[in-house]
Amino acid sequence: MPESHFRILIVDDEPEIRRFLRASLKLHHHEIFEADNGEKAIKLALEARPDLIILDLGLPDMDGVAVTRSIREWGQLPIIILSVRDREVDKIEALDAGADDYLTKPFGVGGLMARMRVVMRRMPGPEHSPEYQINDLRVDIARHQVSLAGKEVSLTPTEFDLLKVLMQNAGKVITHRQLIHKVWGTGYEDESRLLRVNISNLRRKIEPDPNQPVYILTELGVGYRLKES
Repeated sequence: MPESHFRILIVDDEPEIRRFLRASLKLHHHEIFEADNGEKAIKLALEARPDLIILDLGLPDMDGVAVTRSIREWGQLPIIILSVRDREVDKIEALDAGADDYLTKPFGVGGLMARMRVVMRRMPGPEHSPEYQINDLRVDIARHQVSLAGKEVSLTPTEFDLLKVLMQNAGKVITHRQLIHKVWGTGYEDESRLLRVNISNLRRKIEPDPNQPVYILTELGVGYRLKES
């Protein structure tokens, strides 16, 4: 199967990192755009409409988390954070802001490419896919749309993929490991924190009261279950 070619926006204030990423990604025939600060990144994201953004957190004019929040106000472009910050609190803050994945520097190109493939697999394809509905919650897989009581809900690609898996298995308990494998793929089995953060974000968007969920139920110590009705 031929490899997909993407339009990728690289956002990093270090010329060496941009040069390395540009050369590595162009080897796979991806089209590259570059920005060295947050303001340029937001402008290019709007104008060039890339398929994917690789974003550093430590930018000279604004933090990468702020860039992520700004982009999430109008779009759901996949965002992979690439940063020297390796504290769990930094990862959680970036994911809470709407980033889809987080990779710390130094990094391997192979690992970055694998994460890019995982993130892009979550994006909707042209093929026909079914619609699902439980009470007021409706998911249109083909159009990548979610609505609650008739009002559209904006989800990140990761949140949408989690909801899709739960909806397709409504009434069944999906273990933490199963969810992580279906959404992030292999190699993420120990990333339970990543799963919890995204489930929490999803609940805030679709639950009437996120503290007392009626759709995504927790099966303590096991996983999650989407209530059938």
